[in-house]
Amino acid sequence: MPSNRPPSRRTLLTRGAGLLAATAAPAWLTPALAQTALRPTPSQTEGPYYPVTLPADTDFDLLRSGSVAYGKGQPAWVEGVVTDTRGVPVAGAVVEIWQCDQAGHYHHPGDGGRADPAFQGFGQVTVGRDGRYRFRTLKPAPYSGRTPHIHVKVKLDRQELLTTQMYVAGDPGNERDFLWRRLGEQGQAALTRSFVPGSDGLRAEFPIVVMA
Repeated sequence: MPSNRPPSRRTLLTRGAGLLAATAAPAWLTPALAQTALRPTPSQTEGPYYPVTLPADTDFDLLRSGSVAYGKGQPAWVEGVVTDTRGVPVAGAVVEIWQCDQAGHYHHPGDGGRADPAFQGFGQVTVGRDGRYRFRTLKPAPYSGRTPHIHVKVKLDRQELLTTQMYVAGDPGNERDFLWRRLGEQGQAALTRSFVPGSDGLRAEFPIVVMA
């Protein structure tokens, strides 16, 4: 037969503690949750050759400018997912890349207008709900004292979330490059990617983590 006596103070305290533990524990008290935070992709300088005016063709394929194809260098796919520090895809983010052609020239007045017109040199894509982006471009070539790299910018609703550079794993120029050396071990690991053979050219996976 159930008792009509009110619960003791000890019983109330025990029940209250259990309820708080189940429903009110902040995430920062849980080590397992704290360890899931992703480190933001390191930022780097934009450099001097961000386009003054965007080219007429700004799609994902930098190896074709309008109807003209670029046939120099090593074709490569650069792809990845844009997420926030919780690993949630940042839908609607715009990813931009720009780089020099195989001869080391940018589409920029400061580089003397020497870039090959068949190389688009700049591309941008808007990611969907999965956060994935993909570009067809060149395995980056060196230019005027810099190690090979691709410039990357991420925007969302007209706000710049990240500007950085991506490097080629194993390139001998990395150790001589002042910006690459300045990154430190963790930064180098985040921004230096391998280009591996695939069925339709080289591929490099470059995940991007932003504060969004």
